[in-house]
Amino acid sequence: MTDGLIGEVVGGRSPLVAYFSMEIGLDPAMPTYAGGLGVLAGDSVRSAADLQIPMVAVTLLHRRGYFYQRLDEQGRQHEEPVAWPINDFCNPVRPRVTVELEDRTVHVGAWQYRVKGELGDEVPVYLLDTDLPENQPWDRTLTDRLYGGDDYYRLCQELVLGVGGFRMLRALGYGHLRRFHMNEGHAALLVLALLEEKLTSRSYEEGVPADLVDAVREQCVFTTHTPVPAGHDQFPQDLAHRVLGDRRCAWLKACGHDHSLNMTQLALSGSRFVNGVAMKHGEVSHSLFPGYPIHSITNGVHAVTWAAPAFQSLYDRRLPDWRRDQLSLRYAISIPDHEIWDAHSAAKRVLVEYVNRESNAGFDRDVLTIGFARRAAAYKRGTLIFHDLERLAKIAEQIGAVQIVFGGKAHPRDQEGKQIIHRIHELRDALRGKVRVAYLANYDMTLAKLLCAGVDVWLNTPLPPMEASGTSGMKAAVNGVPSLSVLDGWWVEGHVEGVTGWSIGDRIDTCLDPREGMDACHAVALYDKLEQSVLPCFYKDRERFLEIMRQSIALNGGFFNTQRMMAQYLHNAYRLVGEYVRRG
Repeated sequence: MTDGLIGEVVGGRSPLVAYFSMEIGLDPAMPTYAGGLGVLAGDSVRSAADLQIPMVAVTLLHRRGYFYQRLDEQGRQHEEPVAWPINDFCNPVRPRVTVELEDRTVHVGAWQYRVKGELGDEVPVYLLDTDLPENQPWDRTLTDRLYGGDDYYRLCQELVLGVGGFRMLRALGYGHLRRFHMNEGHAALLVLALLEEKLTSRSYEEGVPADLVDAVREQCVFTTHTPVPAGHDQFPQDLAHRVLGDRRCAWLKACGHDHSLNMTQLALSGSRFVNGVAMKHGEVSHSLFPGYPIHSITNGVHAVTWAAPAFQSLYDRRLPDWRRDQLSLRYAISIPDHEIWDAHSAAKRVLVEYVNRESNAGFDRDVLTIGFARRAAAYKRGTLIFHDLERLAKIAEQIGAVQIVFGGKAHPRDQEGKQIIHRIHELRDALRGKVRVAYLANYDMTLAKLLCAGVDVWLNTPLPPMEASGTSGMKAAVNGVPSLSVLDGWWVEGHVEGVTGWSIGDRIDTCLDPREGMDACHAVALYDKLEQSVLPCFYKDRERFLEIMRQSIALNGGFFNTQRMMAQYLHNAYRLVGEYVRRG
């Protein structure tokens, strides 16, 4: 059993930053993540360990995971709980803490998972667990399901994360934390936990002094990840009073919240540094929340995690420092064509074999393969490439064969997202004999690694300006796979036409065709680009296609990684560089 005071000595230094996230993708076999937010959190922690940033992370255990996705022949999604052997990955820690929830006390335990960096430093991650014999039966399920249940269940979970997580860190001996980083608004009740700690020496009847609110704000950093309204948790005032109690709701008023509990607004008002996850997203977020200064720190990916084995071997030979310094990928500009193609061919062979084994789609390794894998949501427009089936089939017949592989889960309550998956299956059947289409079930980190490395072109078609950042195209770039994408999210920064990939349409203000709408406009632009640029380059100018692959690695892989991203957080958000260097 782990020592209860391990917080003071992990990595030989006292952690200065606590990173809170509802989900963290730590291991493909641990279903503690749902999608991009959790995968980014995992990559962030891995890079913090690489860079020796003194950090500790907190999340929930999710004993039953997000869900396992099964698809029937018609593409109807069925969800199943995920059981996983917790003891194979994590160690229990000794302390127990409690949180006051409604009219009762809920006990919270934790498990520790250690993320090891390239130089041997570690970041401990604590996964909170309420499945304890001291708790009532319903309370024992609070850390079972990621994004499951109703608003009451969700708010109770977020109380466990924000308040229970803070108390757990204190119980573990983390007494010198300087910054608390909330990765999305789910952890915003951390602001109240910090305020409560500062109020312990004062009478609650005296109210909440403004200087204490300012002191809490100075400690907090908040990253907002989406302009989509559903991504910002809001709870009715009566539910907030029921779960949090009158005392905490009074503290909410001191933080400027008189009506419903908006977790994003609480995190915004309680943080000294707020950022979006791409340059454009920072601008969009500022327009959504004009009362707050919102910075931009563009997302990245942990290159070592997402490089296919063949590319890892290639980089080890040609770029020996790349594992500890992922900016070294910029030197990929000197890697010979045939070595890049050999590595890509190896990754593509693995993917094609998997696709054919799982779907019997009859994929061919010599055919241009397009990949599209995201959470199935309406604004991501997974069916855009099928807008004009006749034209798509004609392009494949006259210019060059095309095969398309899809992946992605729909949230269990997102009927529109589920319908998208079903529709793709219908369109797959309509194109049979013309364009091969496969939809792979249960998209997770393992499958994402196969897809991002094994396709020839990565497709992304969000409805602007709804894409906050996106990271799948970054994972593809690490493997030399260029993007074909709408100019939104990270692609606004990573796109150089014909150099790192291709755009679909122009900027949002010039692409809209008032006669038909943005879907039709982007579909035409997508077909034009396939017909005039992508397919001719792949089939008739392989040397140029390889140059685009090389530039994708050097320009996008070398920049859009979490080592660069975490260095920006360290300098701009945490502002602890002096202490970090002294303690390092």
